[in-house]
Amino acid sequence: VYAFEDRLVEYATALFLLVASGILVSNALSLRAKGLTLAAILTAVYALLFFLGAGEEISWGQRIFGWESGEFFQENNKQKETNFHNLVVGGTHLTKTIFGTGLTAVILLYLIALPLLYPRVGLIRRLADRLAVPVPGLRHTLFAVAASLVIVAMGDQNRKWEVYELIFSLLMVSIFLLPQNRHATR
Repeated sequence: VYAFEDRLVEYATALFLLVASGILVSNALSLRAKGLTLAAILTAVYALLFFLGAGEEISWGQRIFGWESGEFFQENNKQKETNFHNLVVGGTHLTKTIFGTGLTAVILLYLIALPLLYPRVGLIRRLADRLAVPVPGLRHTLFAVAASLVIVAMGDQNRKWEVYELIFSLLMVSIFLLPQNRHATR
């Protein structure tokens, strides 16, 4: 019930994605004040991505503010909502194409490989610090793995992916507040 459209889980996910974006904006301003221009710009880009994620999660407030989708979205959006992640173009569902296997691989590398390699491989450490990538701690990795195992164990439960998105948004807030490389991200 809580994970249905326009319910607690969806709104909480959007809220925590927005909080993550705000943390990153604060970090970008701090980095800019230190004269770390590249790190500040990249952190601002990261913030923008999380802001876009928050907006997409709630279809840019469509049902909150009660507006109808335009003709393009009525015809091309799987759920007839004002968002891009449910678009179907030429019979291809964009979520599966853009956010499918490729994004899953990137997230796995970020949450599992990067935390393990960062303290051990100088090149990765220098690159992550230069690009101001907030590196998850091992506690974040363990939490991500545990949450993934719980989601898999849920089997075919309806709306479990909504819960997973909420867990992910909370995890990202935690990572952005306490990354391994705090010195390079603020």
